[in-house]
Amino acid sequence: MQSLSGVALMLDAALSFLQRGETEQSAEVLDRALRRTRTTIGELRNLSFNLEPVVLRDHGIGTALQALADDRTAAYGIAIEVDAAAAELLGERTQAALYEMVREALEGSIRRGPPTIFSVTVRTVEGDLEVELYDDAPGERRRRSVEVLQERARTLGASLYVEPGDGGTRMRLMLPGHARGE
Repeated sequence: MQSLSGVALMLDAALSFLQRGETEQSAEVLDRALRRTRTTIGELRNLSFNLEPVVLRDHGIGTALQALADDRTAAYGIAIEVDAAAAELLGERTQAALYEMVREALEGSIRRGPPTIFSVTVRTVEGDLEVELYDDAPGERRRRSVEVLQERARTLGASLYVEPGDGGTRMRLMLPGHARGE
């Protein structure tokens, strides 16, 4: 909001310069306003993607998780492996909640480390869905980070098990077969 307000003020100033015949000053202000507008568009695009990535809605969770992995790999140099084909059977809301949990776990590992590797593996185990997340970052010190993920798991009717170790952290989300719907 503030950025857009700043652009509006710059455009007012540019108009004022133009009305006084000061075209060089007007051009400089317009150039700054254009740069700020482009930056703001990028920030809004990133915010929108983090709220609900279009790729999740249009192409499903496997593609959305791979897009997230590609983005974080480019930004942090992390080797991220995604095997989430089994999650495509989930309903839309469950996919969105699962995506958010994976994103939060990945962001948490980046805050702690960053890790050199992060993996997401989704498989069917005796009719239930198991989502395993692994990273080699230092262990989570903040209890609240794990509690947030556990609460999200409960809203799905799932259980989250966290196994910290010397070589990283492994999280297993067990989603019962009956909880896979919307």
